[in-house]
Amino acid sequence: MSHTFFKYRTYDQLLAELQSDLKRIYLNDFMNPQEFIKVAKKCNAELGLRIFQTKQCVLDIEKGKAKLPNNFNVLNFALSLSSHCIIEPIISGTHVESINLGPIYNPGVWTDPNVCATPTVTTEVVNPPCNVLHPLACGDCGACGVKFESCSCKAVSPVTLNCDGNYNVLVQKFQFYTKTWKEMHPIRIINSADVVDPDCPNRTYQSPNTAYLSNNFIYTSFKTGKLYINYQGMMEDDDGNLLVPDHDLLNDFYEYSIKARILENMIMNGEDVTQLQLQLTDANLRKAKNNAYSYVNTPNFGELRRIWEINRKAQYHNYFNMFKSY
Repeated sequence: MSHTFFKYRTYDQLLAELQSDLKRIYLNDFMNPQEFIKVAKKCNAELGLRIFQTKQCVLDIEKGKAKLPNNFNVLNFALSLSSHCIIEPIISGTHVESINLGPIYNPGVWTDPNVCATPTVTTEVVNPPCNVLHPLACGDCGACGVKFESCSCKAVSPVTLNCDGNYNVLVQKFQFYTKTWKEMHPIRIINSADVVDPDCPNRTYQSPNTAYLSNNFIYTSFKTGKLYINYQGMMEDDDGNLLVPDHDLLNDFYEYSIKARILENMIMNGEDVTQLQLQLTDANLRKAKNNAYSYVNTPNFGELRRIWEINRKAQYHNYFNMFKSY
C-alpha cells in the first residue's frame, strides 16, 4: 500500500532527458526507445508497491461478479455499498389543482360508480348528459356531481361532470423531500493472496458477505449491488503510457539504469566503450539505487506510530502482565 504521495512523469519524458545527456550516442542511433521500456518497468518493480498509484472506483455487481479495472494491480481494501431513502412531507400551505379526467367509461346507467369493482367489457362508450345520470340531484350541468371511491375504497374529492361530458376532480398537492442514506459494509476477501495487499483488512473481516478475485474479475456472495474498491493501479496514465516517479532521489536510479543498459548494448554490438565509462556508470548506479531504496522504504509518521504502539504493547506484556494475578 502506498504511504507517500509521488509526482509522476511519462517514459517519454525520462528518455528525453537521457537523450540530452547522451547526445553523441543518441545521434549514432544507439538509443532505441522500445529497448529500455523493460528497464523502466524493472525499476518500478524493484521499488515495490509504495511508488504505485493509489486509485479507487465503484463496481456494479451483476450476477455475482464484476470486471476489475484494466489498470488493477493489487487490492488495498473493499467495501460493499448500500442505500435507503426516507420520504417526508414538507410543511407548506394548501395547494389544490383541478385535473380533467376526460370522458369516463360507462357500461350502462349507474347511480353510484365504484372504480374498485371490475369493469364490464362492452363495445360502446357512452358519455350521457348530467341530467340523465342524476335526474334527482341535477339542477343544471354546472352543479352536478357524485363522489367516486378510490381503489382503497376510501372517499376522495368530489368528481364533477361539466357540460362537455368530461369529469373533473380537485386534487390537493403535497410537497415532499427525499433523504438518501448511503452505508458501507465490510466484506471478507478469501483465496486471493497474490492480488491482495498483505495489510488488507478484508482478510480478517468477519462478514457474511465474501468475495474472491480471479482472472481480472471479482466474484461476490451477493448477486447484485455495488462494491467500492481501493487498489494500487498499474504505472500507466489514462492513455496507457508508462509512468515513472518524478523525484530527485529516484530520477538518478532510472537514468543510470538505462545508461548502464545502453553501454552494455554497445559492448555487445562491438562498439568502443571505455573502462572509465563503465566504472563511472556502475558507481553512480549503485549510489542512486541505495538512495532510492532508502527513500522509498523509509517509514512515514503513521507507520512509526504503529511500530511504537506494537512495541509498547509487547513491553507491557513482558513486564506488567505478570502482576495481574496478584
